[in-house]
Amino acid sequence: MEKNYYILLYYCYTHIEDPEAFREEHHYLCLDLKLKGRIIIAQEGLNGTVSGLKADCEKYMEIVKADARFATTEFKIEEYESHAFAKLHVRTKPEIVHSDLTHIQPQKKTGKHLEPLEFKAMKDQEDVVVLDVRSNYEHHLGKFKNAVTLDIENFRDFPEKVKELEQYKGKKILTYCTGGIKCEKASAFLLENGFEDVYQLHGGIIKYGMEAGGEDFEGKCYVFDNRVAVEVNKVNPMVLAKCYVCGTNCDRMVNCANPECNLHEPMCEKCGWEMEGACSFECKQVPNKRPYDGTGYYQKESNGYNPYKAVKRTKNVAE
Repeated sequence: MEKNYYILLYYCYTHIEDPEAFREEHHYLCLDLKLKGRIIIAQEGLNGTVSGLKADCEKYMEIVKADARFATTEFKIEEYESHAFAKLHVRTKPEIVHSDLTHIQPQKKTGKHLEPLEFKAMKDQEDVVVLDVRSNYEHHLGKFKNAVTLDIENFRDFPEKVKELEQYKGKKILTYCTGGIKCEKASAFLLENGFEDVYQLHGGIIKYGMEAGGEDFEGKCYVFDNRVAVEVNKVNPMVLAKCYVCGTNCDRMVNCANPECNLHEPMCEKCGWEMEGACSFECKQVPNKRPYDGTGYYQKESNGYNPYKAVKRTKNVAE
């Protein structure tokens, strides 16, 4: 199938004086370019992942980088055969990634950035610890070989877990995440807490897959679009996750068909059909179980979704 679309993943820590005014303007830009995806705007910067036709995405990147505040933004670009999102959401929030570390300004102090090939060259050295700063459901699906993982449900739990890393003080800490944004604050927080030699994988797992072949990344990388999980390792791939029901190797992520449960875990195709998409026999018996179509993906109801609902003007900003 021809790949006429791009999926863009990007972030930029920079000061935005009036996030709500910028959100309004940026929302219109995305509407005019027919982009879909999720964008978060805060006083500390911009964070987004969107999809669109290649020409529209090229125009979007050109406009964003023409703004001096976002001139250094690095876009991770992947080709795809269609939109990777069903809707467009542009929102303002206190942080561009929820960490409760609002005092940290990564543009002033953060871990040393390593390009993918530099990360690859360092990750297996004896005095190095590779640290995954993502949530459980992400690193259960895939992680770097021998990486240290943390038992966290959300990134905002990371600060509390740092005390478990005391044993690694004195070593080089190489942090990584999906696209790099979490590492900006995670590595800065480690420095703040007495870790002296801290690095981060610039561009995250996605860029590592593009530029270093994904070597030694075991399993798949969890992504926040309709693809759910993507292959990054073209050198020595393996399946890391196991089916939640039967325990066989499986990296196919599903949501439980019981909407009250909605557990998000790997499930093999055999169990998917046998369990009708449910994660347990109890969930299989509920009367309001969602029809299982073999994917385990359930699009949220649109409920009359209107992307223009959250905008106030009628100006075409992309003209």
